[in-house]
Amino acid sequence: MRFSINIPNFGDFADPRNVAAVAAAAEQAGWDGLFVWDHVLHRQHQGRPFGDPWMLLTAAALATSRIRLGTLLTPVPRYRPQQLARQVATLDHLSGGRVIFAAGLGGPVEDEYRSFGDTAEPQLLAERLDEGLELLRRWWSGESVDHHGRHYKVRDVTLLPATVQRPGPPVWIGGFWPRRPPMRRAARWDGAVPLFETARHGHVPDVAEVRDLARYVREHRMGGAERPFELVLGGATPSDAVKAKDVIGPLRDAGATWWDERQIQTGPDLDRLPPVMRRIEAGPPVI
Repeated sequence: MRFSINIPNFGDFADPRNVAAVAAAAEQAGWDGLFVWDHVLHRQHQGRPFGDPWMLLTAAALATSRIRLGTLLTPVPRYRPQQLARQVATLDHLSGGRVIFAAGLGGPVEDEYRSFGDTAEPQLLAERLDEGLELLRRWWSGESVDHHGRHYKVRDVTLLPATVQRPGPPVWIGGFWPRRPPMRRAARWDGAVPLFETARHGHVPDVAEVRDLARYVREHRMGGAERPFELVLGGATPSDAVKAKDVIGPLRDAGATWWDERQIQTGPDLDRLPPVMRRIEAGPPVI
């Protein structure tokens, strides 16, 4: 099982230098990954400074050599696919092939989409997500792309360089369980990053629900998948290794392969550097 640290892209973490310090400390302490949020607007946290996640991850890549890096998660329908393809490929080269790409609709949709005159209709956003992911996959391969879809049109475009990772970075899909469509989408890619209706961000999910989700995804995996499938769960665990094992061990047995530590993201220390550094330095759980 692998372990990551999760931070927002606002408050203290809007500063790339702080994110670089977090990344370096996480690598030194034995964590396996660092993931940052990808918000352009979140009115619940209005008044705080926000940083661009790809610039923050660039700073993290320059400060590290081993840990995996990515967003949790990027709202693909909010981006132009060609811009996103360039950003991810550039980061994958800079990091030596350490990018993990997590995708979804994002939210709150009213803040992230309608505030800027875009649609907030979930069905349309889901269509753009699927079409955008397919374009990203093709561009990351370095092939010439012709595409005539409902939402995007491309005429003979090759974006080079291709990503270091071939055929591209692992793609993880987010969504709320027990909603089925996002997890069917995840089954077509490389991983699922679920939140749970009964355990929102920062809370540990119920083992029985994790077991049901893992079974559902397995049933919908396409035959001949080339890469292993990751089930990424998250929440807050005690820094005490024995107590953390009691929390995460049953989730691992239910199918989880990554634990994303969201230690302080349910309280007033959400966007402050010192509490995050203390949790990082205590080290990942030992399972």
